[in-house]
Formats: sequence, structure tokens, C-alpha cells
Amino acid sequence: MIELLASNPLLLLFAVMAIGYGLGELRIRGFKLGVAAVLFVGLAFGALSPDLEVPQFIVFLGLAIFVYTVGLSSAPAFFASFQRNGFRDIYFATGTVALSALLAYGIGVWFDFDAATTSGLYAGASTNTPALAGLLDAIQKNAPLDGRDVMGQQAVVGYSLAYPLGVLGVMLGLFILQRIYRIDYGAEFRSLQREYPMGEELVSRTFRVEHPDLVGRTLREFRRQHSVEVAFGRMMHEGQTTLTTWDSRPERGDLIVLVGSKDAIEETAAFVGPAVEGQLNHDRSIFDVRRIFVSNDEIAGKSIASLNLQEKFNVLITRVQRGDMDLLASGDTVLELGDRILLVAHRNDLPEVFRVFGNSYEALSRVNLLSFGLGITLGLLLGMVTFALPGGYSFSLGFAGGPLIVALLLGKLRRTGPILWTLPYGANLTLRQLGLIFLLAGIGIRSGQTFYQTLQTDLGPKLFFAGGIIALITTAATIIVGYRLLRIPFSFLGGMVGSQPAVLEFAVEQAGNKYPTIGYTRMLPVVLIGKILAVQVLYNLLS
Repeated sequence: MIELLASNPLLLLFAVMAIGYGLGELRIRGFKLGVAAVLFVGLAFGALSPDLEVPQFIVFLGLAIFVYTVGLSSAPAFFASFQRNGFRDIYFATGTVALSALLAYGIGVWFDFDAATTSGLYAGASTNTPALAGLLDAIQKNAPLDGRDVMGQQAVVGYSLAYPLGVLGVMLGLFILQRIYRIDYGAEFRSLQREYPMGEELVSRTFRVEHPDLVGRTLREFRRQHSVEVAFGRMMHEGQTTLTTWDSRPERGDLIVLVGSKDAIEETAAFVGPAVEGQLNHDRSIFDVRRIFVSNDEIAGKSIASLNLQEKFNVLITRVQRGDMDLLASGDTVLELGDRILLVAHRNDLPEVFRVFGNSYEALSRVNLLSFGLGITLGLLLGMVTFALPGGYSFSLGFAGGPLIVALLLGKLRRTGPILWTLPYGANLTLRQLGLIFLLAGIGIRSGQTFYQTLQTDLGPKLFFAGGIIALITTAATIIVGYRLLRIPFSFLGGMVGSQPAVLEFAVEQAGNKYPTIGYTRMLPVVLIGKILAVQVLYNLLS
């Protein structure tokens, strides 16, 4: 069997991917490793024989695809966070990166670890695979030719031994501190829902207009007076049903449909009137309700208001489904490829409305290889540039940092003339997962022998527990400073410390909602870039 795998690297690669992914889905007391299990399965296969290898090209291919897709999807949240909080999040993220690097430096000096092992320890305790890849890239460029392979293996050993307690240390710190601070996630959810809508279950109900705040006034005037998080659907006046616009002026006795969460509808109903039996949206003789896909490149990245749909059609968009989240639509909502929108439209307008949005599931499964290939090309070119630092140090962004920074910029631009840089939601997730699995499987297989040999020495336990110490201290400091000093919601902090998928999923389960994903996307780009740079600086300092 070993001879078969040794002679067929592609077979070896996909066997590791399949077994690792399957094991990663197994839950033990609510915990699962996720795709990180692919790394450990790769280490196990690599330990079986020194003849089991895959080309290093696989590692760098996976890394470039992974960080590029992360950058594209994280760009809106990253720049929105910067606009909202200024440099606060950047300073905060940089501080957490510096703290974990200092801890790794101190432990490395204390135990007299070599530069590659200490830097790998830092990447593993941070559960940051791109940082490891950045370190391997730096070793390939800066280490002596005859020592590159050995130093690369030492870096992977430090990473892989520190990684398990790096994950568990973050989870333990998060669990302990939420108990100490007695966090009420339900109360946080209700307070954050207005500013950060996260896909509450949306419903629609019909009300009779009787309140003076709405009678005879336009919906635009009503919204200015009452900051309510609902959408207005159909309206019936004197037996005739129409779709509302901001200029609609309900009269006493009219029926109007409100769309939103149950709490938001109840709050708004106090200024509208009593609920009525039956629903206007049950009548589809004139207006029909459809969910359709946004697959037209020409409208992706544009806000609903900028499309001026109501000037052309009798149509109203009330909800946008993005991934698993159902969001209330507003004029400021920016549509992305892969979104499913819920709209109400005149039956005669439906064919033309479908053409505008595309509504093609097949089109969403395609990747625009022009923009995807060109974007990664630009990223790889940027990664080749060497930057000089005071003191004689130099670094390059490499296969990780270059594509990431380019992806953030292109994700913010969204479009350059006819070229759409963003990817459909589903395609982005698929490519990201494929890139990460290539990366983890390749690293694991290539380092399995060194990993196995190190486990049999005194170095193994030291690296194992050092990873937990770094992770626990960094997590505690991040949460204490963020929650007590910066007043960041604890739900966000759970995602900010959860740079590993298993940790993020743990934070989501603890919160009972998806608010940790906001913290994750706010911190991930800065932390990812910071750790890629920090691990190379740490390596240069120690070597």
C-alpha cells in the first residue's frame, strides 16, 4: 500500500484529503477539528514512510487560493469596520499579534528553541496556517540552501505540536471569561440586532392604518419620525392593492403589510394600527411573490436604490438571503452574486425582472477565470516584492500576504470597468475550502517524518504545552482589554479570538447566534496580515 501511494502522489493527496475531512466532521462532546484534521491525517501518512511526498507546489497553490478568497469575502466588513471604528480595530488586532509574538519569543529563548521551531510554535499557537506558509516562504528565500529542508520541517513540527493546545487554549479562555463576566448573549443579541441585523426569522403581517402618526403621511415621513426596522409591502386602498413606495400616503382604514422580525413588527404596529385577519400577500392574482438569484454581473456590487427598479417596474424587494442569513432589504443593501432576493412584482413584469437579475443558478456555479486568475497574478507579483526595514531586515509578503492584500483592495473595488472581481458566495466558499485542504494536506504529508521523530524526544511535550500557554494568555488579554476597556460586545470578541474555524464554530455555539462571525471578519484581515509579517520578523530576529 505504501509503495502504491509513494508512486502516486495525486492518489496520496486525495486520500489524505478525504480521510482528514471525514474525521474532521466527527464531534466529540460538541467539539470537532473541522478541516484542521486534514493536517493531522497528513502528518500521520507522512510518518509512515519518508517516501510519501507531494510536490511543494500543492502547498503554495492552496495557500494562494485560500488567502485570496478570504480577502475578497472579508473586504466589505474590513473597510466598513475601519470607517466605523477608525484605527481602533487595527490597533487592537496589532496588539494581539504583538503579544502572542512576544510570548513565543520569550518561550523560545527560555527553552533555547531554534529560530524555525520558535516561529513555527508561534504560528501553531496562533492557529494561523497562512503564517506557517509565510514562514516556510521566508525560509526558502533566506535560509542557507543546504539547510532549507531541515528548517522547514522544524517549523512545521513547531506548528503542528502547538496547534492542538492552541485551539483548546482559546476555547478554554473564552469559556472561562464568559462565566466570569456572566455574559447574557440573549441581551447582547437584542441590543445589537438594530445596528447589525443578522438574519432573524422574518415574517409579514397585515395591519389596518388607524394611528395618526401614519394616516395622511408619506412612508418617508413616517420613517424619519420612527426609526423602525421593517419593510413596507403591499397596501390596499378602497379595495385596490398596490405596492408601496416612499411616497405612498396611507389613509385611515387602508391595509398595509409590514415585513420584519416579530419584535420589530410589534414595535412598529404601535404606530400603525391593529392587526387584521388574513394577509394581503395571499392574493397573487395581480402581484406575485418570488425568490430569485442575483446572477447578473452588471448589477452585482450595486445598492438596491441605485437600480431604480420602481421607475421601470411595479416591483418591491423585501428580503435578501445571503448564505444562511435572511436580511431585511433596504435601499442601501448592496447586492452580491449568489444573493437570493424575495420580491413582490406585477405578474406581467416578472419575465423582465428575471432578466435584470439573471436568476440563473448555473451562472452562479461558474468562476470568472479572467478576474480570478488576474487577481491572483497581481497578488503573487506583489508577494515577490522585497521590503527593506531599518536594521538591515527585509521581508516579502510571499504567497500569503501578496494575494491577501490585493484581494482586499479588489474586494473593496468590486468592479473595474467590465471586470467584476468578486465571486459568487457559493463559489468563493468552495474555492476557499479547496485551497485550505490542499494547503493542510501538503504541509502535513511533507512534514510527517520530522513530526514523528520529534514526538519521541523531550522537545515534543515542551512545544505542546507552550502552544496552550501562548493561546490562553493571548485570549485572556484580548477579551479583557476588548470587553472592559474598549467596550466591544462579548459576542464579537468570541469571533475576534476565533481565527481557527473550530474556535469560531465554538464561539457561535456559545453565543447561540452568528454575531461572532462579525468579529471574525473584522479582525481576520488585519490579524492574518499581521501574523504573516510577525512570524517572519520573529524568524529573522532569532536567526
